[in-house]
Amino acid sequence: MEQITISNITIDVVRKDIMNIHLAVYPPTGRVRLAAPLLVSDDAIRLFAISKLAWIKRNQRKFEGQDRIPPREFKNRESHYYRGQRYLMNIIEADAPPKVVLKNKTYIDLYVRPETSTEKRLEVMNGWYRTQLKEQIPELIEKWENILNIKVNDWQVRQMKTKWGSCKIEEKRIRINLELAKKPEQCLEYIIVHEMVHLLERHHNDRFHYYLETYLPNWKQLKTELNQLPVSHSEWEY
Repeated sequence: MEQITISNITIDVVRKDIMNIHLAVYPPTGRVRLAAPLLVSDDAIRLFAISKLAWIKRNQRKFEGQDRIPPREFKNRESHYYRGQRYLMNIIEADAPPKVVLKNKTYIDLYVRPETSTEKRLEVMNGWYRTQLKEQIPELIEKWENILNIKVNDWQVRQMKTKWGSCKIEEKRIRINLELAKKPEQCLEYIIVHEMVHLLERHHNDRFHYYLETYLPNWKQLKTELNQLPVSHSEWEY
């Protein structure tokens, strides 16, 4: 990937078939990405980045104090999140198939066989998260198919490292990050709508944002809420 450095800030530069230069600072690390039209010169890109330097630094500072969730060890009284709520984990060892039970508003029980590894406990939890997310998604897609008057041919839940969602426009297929099972449902809905709007407009241009403003007027608030939630040690982009 092409990169430039301005005042010790590294900026990823992507050239695309677009009309205007777009600049973004992504949580949680404050990574900077600049999308530029294909024919814009290197000097023009650099000058644009310099003119936005104060804006870049201001937005990077927003993420410096954001809570971080270290890698989970799946032990007793460890914090875990589901639909935006924080739960304390109970480890219950039993000679039976593993399972996850949402006990009440405070505790989440993880049943595992004795001496189950951390990796296996992660696998069990992710399987449970996947099941829960797959129960939420169809209703939201159906709701927004009717509102947007479009059809999603297929959807998938994936463990994605850098994005909350993606859209294969030609196939009318969207992918949703497994991590969204841990976030409030309104944040999941925002990502689903975002990806579905790509079936109306491929690029993040004025037309795309017009659709978001029209059909989901509070999308900026939801985006901010998603970006301000505690994040894992992975890096997310949206």
